[in-house]
Amino acid sequence: MEINKNFTENAKNDFHLVVKAREGNQKAYADLMQRYKDSIYFMVLKMVNNKEDAMDLTVETFAKAFEKLDKYQPEFAFSTWLFRVATNNCIDFIRKKKLNTQSIHGMMDDDGDEKPLQIKADTLNPEESSIKKQQTAELKLLIESLPPRYRNLITLRYFDELSYEEISQQLDLPLGTVKAQLFRGRYLLGNIINRYKKDGI
Repeated sequence: MEINKNFTENAKNDFHLVVKAREGNQKAYADLMQRYKDSIYFMVLKMVNNKEDAMDLTVETFAKAFEKLDKYQPEFAFSTWLFRVATNNCIDFIRKKKLNTQSIHGMMDDDGDEKPLQIKADTLNPEESSIKKQQTAELKLLIESLPPRYRNLITLRYFDELSYEEISQQLDLPLGTVKAQLFRGRYLLGNIINRYKKDGI
Protein backbone atom coordinates (compact mmCIF):
# COMPACT_ATOMS: atom_id res chain seq x y z
CA MET A 1 0.00 0.00 0.00
CA GLU A 2 1.39 3.37 -0.99
CA ILE A 3 0.68 6.32 1.23
CA ASN A 4 -0.83 9.51 -0.21
CA LYS A 5 1.92 12.16 -0.40
CA ASN A 6 -0.54 14.91 0.58
CA PHE A 7 -1.40 13.30 3.93
CA THR A 8 -1.08 15.42 7.08
CA GLU A 9 1.09 14.12 9.94
CA ASN A 10 -2.05 12.83 11.69
CA ALA A 11 -3.16 10.96 8.57
CA LYS A 12 0.33 9.44 8.22
CA ASN A 13 0.25 8.30 11.86
CA ASP A 14 -3.19 6.76 11.29
CA PHE A 15 -1.90 4.96 8.21
CA HIS A 16 0.97 3.38 10.19
CA LEU A 17 -1.50 2.29 12.90
CA VAL A 18 -3.77 0.75 10.23
CA VAL A 19 -0.84 -1.25 8.84
CA LYS A 20 -0.05 -2.56 12.36
CA ALA A 21 -3.74 -3.28 13.05
CA ARG A 22 -3.97 -5.30 9.82
CA GLU A 23 -1.11 -7.40 11.14
CA GLY A 24 -3.19 -8.12 14.26
CA ASN A 25 -1.61 -5.57 16.63
CA GLN A 26 -4.29 -5.04 19.32
CA LYS A 27 -2.70 -1.82 20.63
CA ALA A 28 -2.96 -0.27 17.16
CA TYR A 29 -6.70 -1.07 17.13
CA ALA A 30 -7.09 0.46 20.59
CA ASP A 31 -5.11 3.59 19.59
CA LEU A 32 -7.27 4.17 16.51
CA MET A 33 -10.44 3.74 18.54
CA GLN A 34 -9.17 6.02 21.30
CA ARG A 35 -8.30 8.67 18.73
CA TYR A 36 -11.71 8.75 17.02
CA LYS A 37 -14.36 7.33 19.38
CA ASP A 38 -15.45 10.74 20.74
CA SER A 39 -15.71 12.49 17.37
CA ILE A 40 -17.54 9.49 15.84
CA TYR A 41 -19.90 9.37 18.84
CA PHE A 42 -20.81 13.08 18.57
CA MET A 43 -21.31 12.87 14.80
CA VAL A 44 -23.56 9.81 15.23
CA LEU A 45 -25.46 11.51 18.08
CA LYS A 46 -26.31 14.42 15.75
CA MET A 47 -27.73 11.95 13.24
CA VAL A 48 -29.78 9.72 15.57
CA ASN A 49 -30.47 12.14 18.44
CA ASN A 50 -30.40 9.40 21.09
CA LYS A 51 -27.44 8.80 23.41
CA GLU A 52 -27.92 5.04 23.88
CA ASP A 53 -28.34 4.45 20.14
CA ALA A 54 -25.32 6.69 19.44
CA MET A 55 -23.17 4.68 21.84
CA ASP A 56 -24.26 1.35 20.30
CA LEU A 57 -23.71 2.67 16.76
CA THR A 58 -20.25 3.98 17.66
CA VAL A 59 -19.21 0.52 18.83
CA GLU A 60 -20.75 -0.99 15.68
CA THR A 61 -18.87 1.49 13.49
CA PHE A 62 -15.51 0.43 14.91
CA ALA A 63 -16.44 -3.26 14.71
CA LYS A 64 -17.39 -2.85 11.02
CA ALA A 65 -14.37 -0.69 10.22
CA PHE A 66 -11.93 -3.15 11.83
CA GLU A 67 -13.64 -6.04 10.08
CA LYS A 68 -13.23 -4.29 6.70
CA LEU A 69 -9.78 -2.84 7.37
CA ASP A 70 -8.32 -4.73 4.42
CA LYS A 71 -10.68 -2.77 2.13
CA TYR A 72 -9.29 0.62 3.27
CA GLN A 73 -7.30 2.31 0.49
CA PRO A 74 -4.78 4.99 1.57
CA GLU A 75 -5.68 7.44 -1.21
CA PHE A 76 -8.01 8.89 1.48
CA ALA A 77 -7.18 9.62 5.10
CA PHE A 78 -8.28 6.84 7.47
CA SER A 79 -10.49 9.36 9.32
CA THR A 80 -12.39 10.15 6.08
CA TRP A 81 -12.98 6.45 5.47
CA LEU A 82 -14.00 5.82 9.10
CA PHE A 83 -16.52 8.69 9.08
CA ARG A 84 -18.00 7.28 5.87
CA VAL A 85 -18.41 3.87 7.56
CA ALA A 86 -20.10 5.61 10.51
CA THR A 87 -22.41 7.65 8.26
CA ASN A 88 -23.48 4.60 6.23
CA ASN A 89 -24.06 2.66 9.45
CA CYS A 90 -26.32 5.46 10.77
CA ILE A 91 -28.26 5.70 7.51
CA ASP A 92 -28.92 1.93 7.63
CA PHE A 93 -30.01 2.21 11.27
CA ILE A 94 -32.37 5.15 10.57
CA ARG A 95 -33.83 3.34 7.54
CA LYS A 96 -34.47 0.18 9.57
CA LYS A 97 -36.01 2.19 12.40
CA LYS A 98 -38.35 3.91 9.95
CA LEU A 99 -39.33 0.54 8.47
CA ASN A 100 -40.06 -0.82 11.95
CA THR A 101 -42.30 2.11 12.82
CA GLN A 102 -44.04 2.40 9.45
CA SER A 103 -47.80 1.94 9.47
CA ILE A 104 -49.02 -1.53 8.52
CA HIS A 105 -51.43 0.06 6.04
CA GLY A 106 -48.79 2.30 4.55
CA MET A 107 -46.72 -0.47 2.99
CA MET A 108 -46.38 0.11 -0.75
CA ASP A 109 -44.69 -1.86 -3.48
CA ASP A 110 -42.40 -0.31 -6.13
CA ASP A 111 -45.41 0.76 -8.24
CA GLY A 112 -46.99 2.60 -5.32
CA ASP A 113 -49.69 -0.04 -4.83
CA GLU A 114 -50.51 -1.21 -1.34
CA LYS A 115 -49.13 -4.67 -0.64
CA PRO A 116 -50.12 -7.16 2.05
CA LEU A 117 -47.78 -7.16 5.02
CA GLN A 118 -46.00 -10.44 5.63
CA ILE A 119 -45.19 -10.80 9.29
CA LYS A 120 -42.41 -13.24 10.07
CA ALA A 121 -43.32 -15.74 12.77
CA ASP A 122 -41.58 -15.15 16.10
CA THR A 123 -41.25 -18.88 16.67
CA LEU A 124 -38.05 -20.46 15.37
CA ASN A 125 -38.08 -23.84 13.69
CA PRO A 126 -36.18 -26.58 15.61
CA GLU A 127 -32.99 -26.13 13.56
CA GLU A 128 -32.97 -22.31 14.03
CA SER A 129 -33.72 -22.78 17.73
CA SER A 130 -30.81 -25.21 18.11
CA ILE A 131 -28.40 -22.84 16.27
CA LYS A 132 -29.55 -19.90 18.42
CA LYS A 133 -28.96 -21.89 21.62
CA GLN A 134 -25.51 -22.90 20.43
CA GLN A 135 -24.61 -19.29 19.52
CA THR A 136 -25.85 -18.04 22.90
CA ALA A 137 -23.78 -20.70 24.69
CA GLU A 138 -20.69 -19.75 22.65
CA LEU A 139 -21.24 -16.06 23.36
CA LYS A 140 -21.57 -16.74 27.10
CA LEU A 141 -18.26 -18.64 27.00
CA LEU A 142 -16.57 -15.66 25.31
CA ILE A 143 -18.07 -13.27 27.87
CA GLU A 144 -16.56 -15.44 30.64
CA SER A 145 -13.10 -14.44 29.38
CA LEU A 146 -13.78 -10.73 30.07
CA PRO A 147 -12.66 -9.01 33.29
CA PRO A 148 -15.39 -9.48 35.97
CA ARG A 149 -16.75 -5.89 35.93
CA TYR A 150 -17.29 -5.96 32.14
CA ARG A 151 -18.66 -9.50 32.24
CA ASN A 152 -21.22 -8.49 34.86
CA LEU A 153 -22.32 -5.36 32.96
CA ILE A 154 -22.72 -7.16 29.61
CA THR A 155 -24.71 -9.96 31.26
CA LEU A 156 -27.07 -7.46 32.93
CA ARG A 157 -27.52 -5.42 29.74
CA TYR A 158 -27.83 -8.11 27.06
CA PHE A 159 -28.98 -11.28 28.84
CA ASP A 160 -31.09 -9.79 31.65
CA GLU A 161 -32.07 -6.90 29.30
CA LEU A 162 -31.82 -4.21 31.97
CA SER A 163 -31.70 -0.53 30.98
CA TYR A 164 -28.65 1.63 31.74
CA GLU A 165 -30.63 3.24 34.59
CA GLU A 166 -31.57 -0.14 36.12
CA ILE A 167 -27.94 -1.32 35.97
CA SER A 168 -26.83 1.95 37.55
CA GLN A 169 -29.26 1.42 40.48
CA GLN A 170 -28.49 -2.29 40.88
CA LEU A 171 -24.69 -1.82 40.98
CA ASP A 172 -24.84 1.56 42.73
CA LEU A 173 -22.70 3.14 40.00
CA PRO A 174 -23.08 6.54 38.31
CA LEU A 175 -24.92 6.31 34.97
CA GLY A 176 -21.88 7.71 33.10
CA THR A 177 -19.64 4.99 34.58
CA VAL A 178 -22.09 2.25 33.52
CA LYS A 179 -22.17 3.58 29.94
CA ALA A 180 -18.40 4.05 29.71
CA GLN A 181 -17.64 0.58 31.11
CA LEU A 182 -20.25 -1.07 28.86
CA PHE A 183 -18.69 0.75 25.90
CA ARG A 184 -15.25 -0.62 26.85
CA GLY A 185 -16.68 -4.08 27.59
CA ARG A 186 -18.36 -4.34 24.19
CA TYR A 187 -15.16 -3.22 22.50
CA LEU A 188 -13.14 -5.90 24.30
CA LEU A 189 -15.80 -8.51 23.51
CA GLY A 190 -15.74 -7.43 19.84
CA ASN A 191 -11.99 -8.04 19.73
CA ILE A 192 -12.39 -11.47 21.33
CA ILE A 193 -15.16 -12.41 18.85
CA ASN A 194 -13.03 -11.26 15.89
CA ARG A 195 -10.08 -13.34 17.09
CA TYR A 196 -12.46 -16.27 17.66
CA LYS A 197 -13.73 -16.00 14.06
CA LYS A 198 -10.22 -15.55 12.64
CA ASP A 199 -8.89 -18.60 14.46
CA GLY A 200 -11.93 -20.56 13.27
CA ILE A 201 -12.58 -21.90 16.77
